[in-house]
Parts: sequence; C-alpha cells; structure tokens
Amino acid sequence: MALSMHTNNIKKSNRPVYGRTFRVMGTDVTAEIVLDEFVTPKMAEQHVAEVENIFRQHETIFSRFDEKSELTRINSHLNEKVPVSSAMLEVLELCQKFHELTEGYFDPRIIGNLERIGYDRDFRSHDLSTETVGLAEPEIIQGNLADDLKIDKLAGMVLVKKRIDTTGIVKGYTVDQAAEYLRRSEVKNFVVDAGGDMQASGRNADGQLWGIGIEGLAGDAVALKLQDEGIATSGISRKRWTVGNQKVHHLINPKDPGSFSHNLKTVTVIAEKTVEADGRAKALFLMGKENGLKFAEANDIKGLFLDYQNNVYVSQSIKENMV
Repeated sequence: MALSMHTNNIKKSNRPVYGRTFRVMGTDVTAEIVLDEFVTPKMAEQHVAEVENIFRQHETIFSRFDEKSELTRINSHLNEKVPVSSAMLEVLELCQKFHELTEGYFDPRIIGNLERIGYDRDFRSHDLSTETVGLAEPEIIQGNLADDLKIDKLAGMVLVKKRIDTTGIVKGYTVDQAAEYLRRSEVKNFVVDAGGDMQASGRNADGQLWGIGIEGLAGDAVALKLQDEGIATSGISRKRWTVGNQKVHHLINPKDPGSFSHNLKTVTVIAEKTVEADGRAKALFLMGKENGLKFAEANDIKGLFLDYQNNVYVSQSIKENMV
C-alpha cells in the first residue's frame, strides 16, 4: 500500500501530528498519532515507543528465522504438547479460522514448500535466487489443518503434527494489537502501517478520513478511504526470485504448491480487523482473479484486484470505500 506518512516526529498541519518509522518483521512500520487536548507530544512519543515494543515482542515469538523464537520451539517438538503464549494461541486459532473460511487456500503448513524454493533465510539479508537446475518435488499438503494442529485453549497448549509458518497473518495481527493498545490509551486518531497491513482510526490531521493510494498505480488513479478499519495487501512484486529457470514467489498455493501464479500484482482487502484483511487477501490472490472475485462477492469481502496490466477489478462492497 502507498500512504503518505509523517515520519519525522512532530509536523504541523491543521492539527499537529507525532509519527515515527522503525524497521521490524522485515518491513518498515509507521505509527502516526494526531495530537489533541488529550494526547500531548510526550504522551504520543511514549505511545509510539510502546507500539514498537509490541512489534518487537511479536517478532521474537513468531519469526521462523530465529532459532530461539516460540514458533521454532513448536516446530522442533512435533507430535508433542507444547505450552504457548496467549499471542501464539490466538494466532493459531486464527490460522484455523482462516483455513476454514477460505476453503483451505490459507494454510500455514506451507513451510516445507517455502524452504524448497530457497526461502529458508531472511529475505532482507539474502538473495534467494540460485542457478540450481530443477526443484525438488513439492510437498503435498493433505487433510484439514485441524488434523495437524490441535489446540487446548484451557491448558494453553498446542500439539503440531506438521511444521507451520504463521507469518501469513502475524503482521496484520500485530497491527491490531498495537491499535487496541492505542485505543485503550484513549488515542482516537491514529494510523499504524506495517508495510501495507494497516489500521486507521478516527481522522487524519486535516479532519478527513484516512486516504490510501493503491501501490503499483501512478498518482491517485485509485484511492480508498478508511475509518476505524483495517486494510491489507498481498502481492508478489517485492518477494519473487528465480530458482534455476523457474520464477517463484512467497505466496504458496497449498492446493497446488508446485505452481506459481504471476497474473495478479496485488490483492487488497478492507475489513474491521487488519488480520481479517490479511488472511483474506492472501487467499483471494491464490484463488486468482475470476475465482477470487466470485469468492469475494459471495462472502461480502471488500476486495480490490490489480493485474500486471494495471487493470483494477473490485468487489461490490469495497466501492463504498473508494474515493
């Protein structure tokens, strides 16, 4: 997503704004707070510091590249009951929810197929392209996610039979957690943006609804407005590489893990919660334009599809957010 942000501390407009950008979870995160009689610059500075702390805590929980992360610990104890944090428990429950809601297009059991194409290292610091001739056979994902992921909510424990990767929804989930913290702190007007996974609350410094331009389109060709909503974009423009003579990307289709669609550039979804938009955007991308649009219409999802010819296709319900 493209959003004009104030990132250098306090900037004056109709109302002053405090904003700061930091790097975490492999992306730039911007938190921007509109100051008012209840939120002073000092308070805003403290709130943004806590937002950053929330993101850094979640990175230590959910990173699959950190040998000490909670996710790594779970994946190294397959077929064993493992105690987990409340955040991990909630994210795993959301994984099961989105697996069911998207008819299996969202599936965290893709980790083996990500590693098969070289995505076994942090994308920030490694070039994943190789001259390897040919790829190993894809790992077929069978059965329902609930068969391989057992959650005991009362005991705070999980049993995982196949390795999982929760990063598909973690940024959106963390954005929501940061937004909930700000609302509890009586901050009314703010935006938290984690590389396009975004939650906007209230109004911007000019008293208008938060305006978002679609990444990949010049100028304001398509703009969306948000108020107390989350938005997420899934696409392959930033995470695609070549293995041998095959072009690959990080959006693995669990129903056909050996194929890589390059027809769509991005899919954007708006929902009440950013994590809801995040999970659905990935699934709609994997469904493809025609099936994704049909699914969005049938399930009242606010969806926008952008292809590589810069053609835009939208579901009926997202039109109310279009400027």
